[in-house]
This record gives sequence, C-alpha cells and structure tokens, in this order.
Amino acid sequence: AAAAEAAAAELSQALARPLSLLQQPECGRAARLRALEDIRAQLQGRPLAGAVLQEVFAARLLRPLSRCLAGDAAERCRELALQLLRHGLSHGERPCEALPVLLPALAQRLCPPQGAEPSEELRLGLVQLLGLLLQRCGASMAPYLGDIARVLQATLLDHYAEVRRESCRCAAACARAMPEHFHMQSESLIKPLMQTISHQHYRVRVDVIQATGAVIQFGNGKSVDDVLSHLAQRLFDEIPKVRHAVTTVIGEWLLHLRDRYSYFHKLIPLLLGSFTDEIPENAKLAWTYWEKIGLQWEKENEDDLKDKMDFSVSPSHYPKGETRPGLGCRELVSRNLSKILPGLCHDMTDWVESTRVKASQLLYTLLLHAEDHITQHMELLLRTLYQACSDEASEVVKNSVKAAELIGTFVSPKVSLKLITPAFEQTPKASCVMVLAAVIRGSPKEILQPHVSQLGNALSQAGVCQRSEEAFYMEQLLYCVQALIEVCQEDCREISLQLMKVLVTIMAIPSSQDLKEKVEKTMSSLAEVQQMESFHCLYKQHIIQLLEWVSVSCEGWSCYSSEVLQFEVIATHSGPVIGEALDDFILVLKTCLQPNKDPQMRLKLFTVLSQLLQKSSETINSQGLFPSYLETVIKDILAPNLQWHAGRTAAAIRATAVLCLWALIHCEMLSPKEILKVKVELMPQVIASMDEDSKITRLMACRIVDVFLKVCGRQFDADKFKNTYTGMCKGLVD
Repeated sequence: AAAAEAAAAELSQALARPLSLLQQPECGRAARLRALEDIRAQLQGRPLAGAVLQEVFAARLLRPLSRCLAGDAAERCRELALQLLRHGLSHGERPCEALPVLLPALAQRLCPPQGAEPSEELRLGLVQLLGLLLQRCGASMAPYLGDIARVLQATLLDHYAEVRRESCRCAAACARAMPEHFHMQSESLIKPLMQTISHQHYRVRVDVIQATGAVIQFGNGKSVDDVLSHLAQRLFDEIPKVRHAVTTVIGEWLLHLRDRYSYFHKLIPLLLGSFTDEIPENAKLAWTYWEKIGLQWEKENEDDLKDKMDFSVSPSHYPKGETRPGLGCRELVSRNLSKILPGLCHDMTDWVESTRVKASQLLYTLLLHAEDHITQHMELLLRTLYQACSDEASEVVKNSVKAAELIGTFVSPKVSLKLITPAFEQTPKASCVMVLAAVIRGSPKEILQPHVSQLGNALSQAGVCQRSEEAFYMEQLLYCVQALIEVCQEDCREISLQLMKVLVTIMAIPSSQDLKEKVEKTMSSLAEVQQMESFHCLYKQHIIQLLEWVSVSCEGWSCYSSEVLQFEVIATHSGPVIGEALDDFILVLKTCLQPNKDPQMRLKLFTVLSQLLQKSSETINSQGLFPSYLETVIKDILAPNLQWHAGRTAAAIRATAVLCLWALIHCEMLSPKEILKVKVELMPQVIASMDEDSKITRLMACRIVDVFLKVCGRQFDADKFKNTYTGMCKGLVD
C-alpha cells in the first residue's frame, strides 16, 4: 500500500506541470499539445498498477481531459485527450467513477444541438469510448441510460459508415448490459435504426439488423411491429450475409423474446421464408432454428400435445423428397395459419415479382406443415392459386402448382373437388385447369378412385373441353388427363370414353405438331393402362360412341364448328378403325355435303374424304366394306357437288370432288363393274369438269375419262361417245 501511495504521489508530481499548463486560459495550441504529449509519456512510459493509475486518473486527469475532449478547438488535442481517457478507462480499476464526468462530455460532443465534432475519426473514437464504458461498467451505467440513448440516436445517423456500425454495437451492448432498465429507452432507438437499415454499405445493414435484434429482445418487445416490414424487406437483400443476419435475429426472437407467443404469426413467415434462400448455409440456419423452436414449443405445451405425441400416425402418402417437420413445427404453423394466410395470399398478387415469388415459396412451406389443416382454408387458397397460376413469372406458377399438389396430398377429394369443379365448370380458365391437374397429381390413388367418374365427366363437358381453342388452355387440359392416367392407372378404364373425347378435342384445335404428339403419347398411355396394344385399340373400343358424340349437331355444322375438326381427327387418326364404322361415317358425309350446306365446311370434308381414299386399304376400306356404300357416295355425295355453280368456292368444291372421284377410282378398290356404275352416274359431270379453270381439275378429269374408256372398251352408245369425243377435243387445245 505504501509503495502504491508513493508511486501515485510520484506520478502526480510528474503530471503537475503539464496539467497546470493545460488548464491555463492563455495556453496556446502548441503548448496544450506539448502538455498532453507529456502526460501521455508519463502514463505510458512507466509500469503502473491499476490501483495507482485509477487514483491518479480519477483525481488529476479525468476532468481536465474531459474538458479538453469536449471543448478544445484543436483536433490533435482532442485526439490526444481521447487516447488518454481510453488508456485510463482501460487500465484503471474503477472506470465507473468516470461516468458522471465523462458521459456529459461525450453527449456534449456528439449530441445536437451543440454536438459538432467535425472529425469522422474522432467521432468514431468517441463512440468506441462509449462502447468501452459499456463493456467495463455494464449495469452501472443505468442512471445514464437517457444520455446514452441521446448519443446513439445521433450517431446511428452519422454520415460516416463506421460510426454507424460502432453505434449499432453500442446499442446491442447497452441492451445486454442493463436488460432491467433498457426497455425504458429502447423504443427511442428503433426509428434511427430503421432509418439506417437500408444503408448502401452491406456491413452497416448487417450491424443494424443485429442491433435491432438485441434492442427488441432486451427492450420493449412491442417494437417488433415497427421493424417487421423492414426486416422482411431485408430478406430480399442481394447480400447473403444480410439475409443471414435477419434469419438469426428472427430465430433468436422466436426462441427467447419474452412475449414471443403474441408474435408467432408475424415472425414464423419470416423464418420459414429463409428455407428457400439460394445460399444453402442460410437455408440450413433457418431449418436449425426452426427445429429448435418446434422442440421448445413442444416441451412448453407437452400436456396439450400429449395425445398427438402418443397416438399421431404419419401419413401413408407424403410428397417425394420432403422430410416431415416435427410435431411442434407442424402445430405452430397450423395454429397460426389463419392469421398468416390472408397477408400471404395478398403478397401472392403483389405488383413486385420478387415478392410474389417469395410468397409462393412460403405458401408451399406452410402447406407442407399444415397438412390436413389446409381444409378449413380451401376457398381462400383456391382463389389465390387460380390467380397465381396465371402469373407472368414462371417461378410463381411453378411454386403455386407445387402448393396445389399438396392440397391433393392432404385434403380429401370429397372437399377439394366439390370446390374446384363448380368453379371449373362455370368459368373454366387455364389456371383453374392447372390447379385441378396439380391436385390430381398430388392425390393418393386409392383416395381419388371413387371420384374418377366425376372427374371424367367434368373434363369432357363441352363447356370445359370445347371452351377455347387457345393452345395454352388445351395444353393444361392435356396435363389434367395425363395426371388422371398417371395417378389412377387402370381405374381410368371407366372414364376411357370421356378422356378420349377430351383428347380428340385437344388434337382438333389448330396448334403445333408438338402438342399433337403429346396428345398421341397420352392416348398411348391411356391404352397401356387398359392393357391395350396401341391407341388404335381405344378408337376400336369407342369409335361408334365418338362418331355419335361428334355428329349430334351435324345438321347445323358450319366451317366454324369445332365438331368438323373433331370429326376430321376421328376419321383420320383412327387409322383402320374408321372402316368399321362406315354407317355413321357415311351418314355424316351425306348430311353435311349437300349443296345447301356451308361451302367452306364442304370443302374441308371433301379434303378429309380425299385423304382417306388415297390410303383406303389402311382407312375406310380396311374391312373391305366401302364398295357397299358406293351408290350413296356417288349419288348423294359426289354427284350433287360436281354440278356447276357460280363462284370460286363452288369451283374449289368441284375440284375437291373430282380429286375424291379420282382417288376412289385410282385406289384399285373398285371392280370394273363398279367403275362402270360410277361412269354411268358421273360421266357428264366429269366431261364438264374438263372445262374448269383449274389445271389440276382438268388433268384429273382427263385421267378419270381415260380409266372409264379403258374399262368400258367398245361399250359406248353413239350419243355418249359423241359427247365424250367433243370434250376430249376441247382438251387437246388446252
């Protein structure tokens, strides 16, 4: 003790002269600077015990150095005073004794209106000094909490980024140092923190987020509402470390915030939103926190969950590649879903694409946790998904479809289809079909089986499958059929006809070859699940019903009727099977190819007939039955359409009729006797066709006459020979 007193006395004596100079009013800048340097040399040039330094610092140095720090005009003097104060506080034994003198000096230098420290480095040093005081004095600084808060309110908005960063660290240190008192001032720091949270330097943003976490956790928890939107925005930050900081803060709040139960519905979406972070480390951090939160909540509510913990059974059907969350996690989401969903569904339609993408990712995560609790929110979910599935952003659509698949997984089809099919039938849109397809894909086969017939009937309704010729709509309809086949497999046998109607309708729309190939592949899948060799077997099974279905309104067909295109698909795509349904096929042609029917439609049907006749053995004559319909074809179909009528369309019809006649004769399907029968009925019209404007028509007419002449040989009466000869002579000057 005596040695310490002697050392203190010696140091005091050595400091007496420079301190005296420092405190003289007339002392100039150079003299003050020398005095401060002398003080530094005395303090740092000899080994001093903490007790000795504390005694001298408190008694002799603290006040003059604080005055110099607060009011000296020379920056270098203020800088030296700051260094000396820092030295004294770092090495002294009782730094808390300096608080009554030092904190007002700090406030004077840093707080408005008088706070006007122009040097950035000195402002940083002053805030670092405050940090040192918080570190060494801790809860002893509680009486000065108001001054500290005023200082931080100013320095958190400093122009120098490093001052802001250090202020954030001080705010966090202050919160941790005096949690019993800090709540009285914590709210005053929220505004400057939120003004800084979008600072251009990412390190500042990280420090602000960390400080916000501590300020609210150890302060007034009600401030959560004031910061949530800002933190949510930082989850879109392009810097991974910023998103990491948000995830950490939210995770800590969910574990340790005093009033966390009141904020679960607001905080859970932010943490779960990090599950889909593009940086695996951030996603893993969110999962780690979430598992801890779920387990903690389970323990805190063990009595309430006892039955579920003991008797809960894992679902037999679960999405591939997904791990089922723990009971606590599932319960937390289920119990808060009604508060989370409305806001989330609103975000799904936000004008900012990144918000919609994030919301769609979160929706999937929430539904995966909620499982069958989804049921009570179905109407809101479906409305949202219908809109989201028509989003311009493919990522939103992809996530929404995945979410819809979870509806199929967890919600009974009895409920989901009851809600989906009415909307689907009233105003079918591509997005509605997309949602239905996803629900089917997500459903277990055995649960969906009782509803297969209902689905087949709904899809094959004219108002659904013939609502639009838009390729995108039809493609979604195709995916719906594919989903049914994929999930229900052999159960599709009972709706095979309905699915064929849908597939024929899709194939009939004017679209890309790619879509037609997809339809054919789907037909093959439908045949395969019924143990059939090819899709031709499907046509064989349903050809009569398909022709009856498509020809119900054939009396009123026009070139705009979708049924004309469907009829073409059935006739041309069924291959040899059409030869087994000639009764219905010829009847449709006879009805629709009358001269009083729409000319463009007749042109289309003649083109179809011509195509079939060119490969008759593989199509309409596959069973050798076509010749028995020859009389009808000649008298009721070809003859009326070979008659001359004015107009280009009429000429085009005559041209296709001549082509059909040539195909009929040329395909070697008819015997000479049958060809003679054709000659008797149609020779005058063919001769007349040799005067047509169309070169190809004239050529075909000549070829037909050539065949007629070869078959009949010398069997010509004089008048008919004369007419034929006259027509041929006209052809020679063509």
